[in-house]
Amino acid sequence: MTTMTIAVDSSPESTDRLKRELKSAEAKKVTVALLLIAPLAIFLLLIFVVPISALLTRAIHNTDVTAALPHTLGALAHWDRTSLPADSAYAALAADLTATTDDEARGALGRRLNDEIPGYRSLIAKTARAMPFADDAGHPLKLAAAQIHAKLTELDARWDDVTYWQAIAKNDSAYTPFYLLASLDHKQDAFGDIVPTDPDQRIYLAVFGRTLVIGAVVTLCALLLGYPLAYWISTLPERRANLVMILVLIPFWTSILVRVAAWIVILQSEGLVNKALIGSGLVNAPVALLFNRVGVYISMTHILLPFMILPLYSVMKSIPHSYQRAAVSLGSHPFAAFWRVYVPQTYPGIGAGVLLTFILAIGYYITPALLGGPNDQMISYYVAYFTNSSINWGMACALGGLLLVATIILYVIYGRFTRSSPSLG
Repeated sequence: MTTMTIAVDSSPESTDRLKRELKSAEAKKVTVALLLIAPLAIFLLLIFVVPISALLTRAIHNTDVTAALPHTLGALAHWDRTSLPADSAYAALAADLTATTDDEARGALGRRLNDEIPGYRSLIAKTARAMPFADDAGHPLKLAAAQIHAKLTELDARWDDVTYWQAIAKNDSAYTPFYLLASLDHKQDAFGDIVPTDPDQRIYLAVFGRTLVIGAVVTLCALLLGYPLAYWISTLPERRANLVMILVLIPFWTSILVRVAAWIVILQSEGLVNKALIGSGLVNAPVALLFNRVGVYISMTHILLPFMILPLYSVMKSIPHSYQRAAVSLGSHPFAAFWRVYVPQTYPGIGAGVLLTFILAIGYYITPALLGGPNDQMISYYVAYFTNSSINWGMACALGGLLLVATIILYVIYGRFTRSSPSLG
């Protein structure tokens, strides 16, 4: 018998060369993987990240006042903000409004200051139309600062109200927390301190709370309806399960407007639900199911139910039912076996379904707008209002940004919860 001996080079040079080759091979694999995902990454960057980032910057962008009133802000730089400013500030204001001939810039200035004090837009428009001060023949007058002060006060007495000058002085920076603070029912006072807004203007925290409550109730209803349905589907033969899943997904493929319109027909006073209730003798008069919170809950639960069923079904399908039978054979009650053996294994599906449903629910706009009343509108309604009606992009972006932050926080909490709990993963 011949014995073959294989010599292995274990010198330091050979070991280093082998390490370099392994690192080179690993770097090539990483490079290939990055090149494969590069088109998708670029697409996401251009279509989602850049537009969203650009919009979020509008929540703190504040160039309307600094661009239109640069000399006025310079004159107010060392103002104590307690008494009326010096006459030079009045002269600077007149010069700035005279130089600002662009109607769009004047409109933006008026809208921004109107956010600080209602009625400021009309004051800016009225003062700008009077600029420059001229004689009866239309020739511009050369006036001293004190004379311009008197002219402005004669034009509108509000220019002798210190709060109007404080509103200008507060906007001496290209960036402002005004919109973010307003979204949280707070504001800056004349000296820059953060204080709560007036009681009659505190609405957004209540709207955020309402949004979270509606999202939580809809998510709970979807879970209570979706869990037993997903469990039943998981026990069916594959062919019948696929058929039932198609039936579940049919509403998923239908337009939201079509489904909302259908619920309006069903829930109205002469609709199918009220006719069934009256016919069964449960009620004597039609029940109000539209333009209130009940209609919103019913419609949103119906629309979002597939988003709860799909994650649950995907997890339940992989759980062997023999575990429950084994627990029962060992003396456990069937319900106890289901609750203590089967349900914990579905926690990943419950978490994914709850997170997905809740995130989608808190961003709803169409369903509450069509089926709910004034006290049922969610934060998306106000984002749409500031975007389409009042053209206040700063406020719309601030509200949308806070909603995005809340969504990210929920996702991070869910991720940490799933990583820290062995039963979830």
